[in-house]
Amino acid sequence: MITSTSNPQVKNLLQLQKKSKVRNEEQVFIVEGLRMFMEVPQDQVKKVYVSESLYNKKKEELHLERFPVEVLADKVFQHVSDTKTPQGILCVVKQRKYEIEDLISKENPHFIVLDNLQDPGNLGTIVRTAEGAGVTAVFMSSDCVDIYNPKTIRSTMGSIYRVPFVYVDDLLALLDKFQKKKVTTYAAHLKGKNTYDKENYQSGTAVLIGNEGNGLRDEVAEKADVWVQIPMQGKIESLNAAIAASILMFEVYRQRR
Repeated sequence: MITSTSNPQVKNLLQLQKKSKVRNEEQVFIVEGLRMFMEVPQDQVKKVYVSESLYNKKKEELHLERFPVEVLADKVFQHVSDTKTPQGILCVVKQRKYEIEDLISKENPHFIVLDNLQDPGNLGTIVRTAEGAGVTAVFMSSDCVDIYNPKTIRSTMGSIYRVPFVYVDDLLALLDKFQKKKVTTYAAHLKGKNTYDKENYQSGTAVLIGNEGNGLRDEVAEKADVWVQIPMQGKIESLNAAIAASILMFEVYRQRR
């Protein structure tokens, strides 16, 4: 059992929690909590860390023998946890890689494309909603927030394991590829000609969502085939990015259902 916060493994866990550079160098990320542990694909688990109290209470129930396990003294687990009320279990999980060409070759796809999204909670919510709406894959510009940010991971509620995603260096080139594959791109835009529910999403579809404060960059919006808007009452000018994305993703799902 690890009883010191100066233990090298503990120091490494803290680095993985805080720094995307370290996560990417080691090709891993951290998930916390019982639900995230129960859903993690076994082949992706590198190591499991359990608090002493949880280990003593639920050692057999959690079937920890499936994984390499390290027990941490409760105070040490509290030290490495990214949550205020730790559940006593976290996993170091291998990152999964997806290829753009494989994803865009899917039949009749439903994509979501995110341009410069910055809020980790928004990204996590979109990934979780994408699973519920049957989205084929999530594409993100390279300047989007890190999907392996601990807050993003928590917000996905396990969907991080199941929804394919790719960071894209050149979003405009990706949209050109969509065009060649006959995937219609719909930009969520305040100047949209039609409301979002007046379009037909039965064939290959990609929904474009922009930055929380500034929306889509002009050059990205101009590449879209169609601009759509979400009708709103009151004095608000726009919706939260995750909410707007959810409305559009579920309209695509509704039409296809």
